[in-house]
Amino acid sequence: MRVLILGGTRFIGRRIAADLVARGDDVTVVHRGETETAEPDGCAHWHTDRAAFASLAGQVRALRPDAVLDTRALTAADAEAVLPYLPDAHLVLLSSIDVYRAYELILAGRGGEPVPISEESPLREGRYPLRGLVPGLGEHYDKLDVEPGYLARGGTALRLSMIYGEHDGQRREEFILRRVRAGRHRIPVGTGTSLDTRCYVGDVASAVLAALDNPAATAGQVFNVGDPVTDTVRDYAGRILAAAGYQAELVTVPEPLVPDDMEATKSIAQHLLVDSRKAMTRLGWRPTDPAQTIPISVRWHLAHPPAHPDQDFSPDDRALAAVG
Repeated sequence: MRVLILGGTRFIGRRIAADLVARGDDVTVVHRGETETAEPDGCAHWHTDRAAFASLAGQVRALRPDAVLDTRALTAADAEAVLPYLPDAHLVLLSSIDVYRAYELILAGRGGEPVPISEESPLREGRYPLRGLVPGLGEHYDKLDVEPGYLARGGTALRLSMIYGEHDGQRREEFILRRVRAGRHRIPVGTGTSLDTRCYVGDVASAVLAALDNPAATAGQVFNVGDPVTDTVRDYAGRILAAAGYQAELVTVPEPLVPDDMEATKSIAQHLLVDSRKAMTRLGWRPTDPAQTIPISVRWHLAHPPAHPDQDFSPDDRALAAVG
């Protein structure tokens, strides 16, 4: 299979490209060239800014890809810059579960949406959920502006949950691992009862490959992609500690004293728990047990710490002093 990937050098796209190459597919990655992989990856690399994608239209037609995977369409402009120049091929878009109404309620500090969330659950009523929250990204970010163009072409939208694993730029385990590295043996947390569906990056890749291999079953469809079972955030923290081989006590502290980077452990009115049975039923996708994948991710992040880790634990000390 000839696959054209838009993005594909950072985290999720990088893993998908590697898995496609490993099984013998012909992969071409289009990206800006800012994060060129250091080691040979078996892919052809074309460099251009997304806004200038039209300049590659002839090359794309000549490539005649069987499928196109867009990993980095974040705004309406991102989609509009490429869709007119994509050939008649199977299109797969990486989207997000933040399109659902439940995410909007979380940001508003409200509840009311039943879980688990299926592909038929209500979508957000408002737009641009990260506006004012994520400088440089949130102003126009909205997957609800992106999905329709791909689905109208008979494409597939994979709504991803919270993804963790090797090369994760968000470092989802770091809220615990930074304290492990610093030798902290008492860690302040909130109630830690929230349920947020996660998924290992390798399992996202296998879901993408399953979608690419089943164009007839996925045309014009959306699929949630996430683990079928979910720990509370407190239990997730415990899994991270166990995977790191580290003994520490998770100490519940008053919510106003929960450190900022432990925000996810506070009480929450709305869970973000999604149902991925559609992907498992229609695509035969089977994610790996988190008991196997969380240790893989933790070991990688311990071996690849942040270049400039936060060493300020004074909020921890204040919170722990308040409970004795």
